[in-house]
Amino acid sequence: MKLEVGELDTPLGPLRFARAAGRVVGVAFADGFAGVERALARRLGALEPVPLARSAPDDTRARLAAWFTGELRALDGIAIELVGSDFQRRVWSALRAIPPGATTSYGALARTLGRPTAARAVGAANGANPLWLVVPCHRALGANGALTGYGGGLERKRWLLAHETRFAQR
Repeated sequence: MKLEVGELDTPLGPLRFARAAGRVVGVAFADGFAGVERALARRLGALEPVPLARSAPDDTRARLAAWFTGELRALDGIAIELVGSDFQRRVWSALRAIPPGATTSYGALARTLGRPTAARAVGAANGANPLWLVVPCHRALGANGALTGYGGGLERKRWLLAHETRFAQR
C-alpha cells in the first residue's frame, strides 16, 4: 500500500504524518515514527513510503502547523482513518471527544466506554495510538493526575498539555 509521508518542523522537533488513500493514518514525532509505521504495516500489509515535498501545499501539514500556533481545533478537519482493533478505535474516538485543554484518566475513559474495569486495556490502546496529536492521547493521565505513558516522552506531554491550556483559555 502506498503511504505518503510528510514532515513538519515543530517546537518539539520534527513531526511526521502518513496518509493512505487520502486519509491520515499516522502522526508521530520523527523519533517515534518508525514504531507507528511498524504498527500500520501489521494492520495494512506491506507499505510503500513515498515522501511528500516539504514545499508542496498540503492541508494536513497546514492544519498541524496551525495547531502549534494555537488554533487547537485545526486538527478536527483532518480526514483520518483509525487503523486498529474495534476496542482501540473506540478508545481513540473517546480521546478525540476530550476538548483541548481538558484531561481525563484511563479509568474515566474506561467508564465512558462502559468497561469500568478496563483502565489498563484503555492505557494499552492509548499507547498503541498511531495518530499522536490528532487523537490526543496526551490528554489521558494516571488515576492520581500524574503524567504517565506518552510515546513522545513526558516532557513533550507536559509541553502539549501546557500549550493546549494556554490557548484553550483564550
